[in-house]
Amino acid sequence: MSSVVSSELGKRFPDVAALAGALDETGYLAGEQLAAALFLAVRMGQPILLEGEPGVGKTEAAKSLAAALDTALVRLQCYEGIAAAEALYEWNYPKQLLAIRLAEATHEQMRETDLFREEFLLARPLLTALDHPGPRPAVLLIDEVDRADDEFEAFLFEMLAESSVTIPELGTRRAKVPPITILTSNRTRDLHDALKRRCLYHWIGYPDAARVAQIIRRRVPAAGSALAGEVAVAVSRLRALELTKPPGISEAITWAGALSVFGASSLSAAAAERTMSVVVKYPEDEQAVREAGLAAVVGHD
Repeated sequence: MSSVVSSELGKRFPDVAALAGALDETGYLAGEQLAAALFLAVRMGQPILLEGEPGVGKTEAAKSLAAALDTALVRLQCYEGIAAAEALYEWNYPKQLLAIRLAEATHEQMRETDLFREEFLLARPLLTALDHPGPRPAVLLIDEVDRADDEFEAFLFEMLAESSVTIPELGTRRAKVPPITILTSNRTRDLHDALKRRCLYHWIGYPDAARVAQIIRRRVPAAGSALAGEVAVAVSRLRALELTKPPGISEAITWAGALSVFGASSLSAAAAERTMSVVVKYPEDEQAVREAGLAAVVGHD
């Protein structure tokens, strides 16, 4: 990260509390340890790997950090089989073909190198983040990196280490303002030590019921304080059932919103029955909840 950018961010966020406050203003309640980890990522310009179960707020952390910094968020969603070219750049073949036809129509001679100029380049997320002009660094979110394969992971390591990539036809592109990179993983597989060594690290666990209730009140004001608290406790009880897909913060927020749509002021067994589809996503999990008893889950046993 350039000294100018470091100086600016240093003034805006002189300590962890300042960054935590900025995240709070975006609606994201970061615990002290997560706020400290993100603070180091911002100030040191070092990538950070956020791991945790689905739905605990890893992606939202990146989105909120970009909002707090008032900068662009560039997101790369990883998936099985993703290739470096798909994440980095590709050539605009229709535009190249149009240029060839235009040259033929005007009897102009077109060399192969004429087809691989900047105007024909389509930047994908990684190149977009590297090319970000500033003045503040973009936040590059590499989401669910554990879904990509070893080859792509190795490519990421090299790119993050150098903050540059080489386009054979155009040469090396080096970031003038290196992005703040956040990688997320649901830990469906172990990532290589080489990547982990390059990154700061933080595990985001499920927050306690009090924190979940606080988040719900922020995100779903219509739910009311009592309903937010009841939903938070019920979600905690659902996670104790060892479901295939334990509900996370996102499901808790959606559940509170659905209950509010139905005009519920408290979480009853009947209300839970009506809205179970927003919080339980597998038939096996639904069966487990019914066997445990909806009344017990909502606290009316």
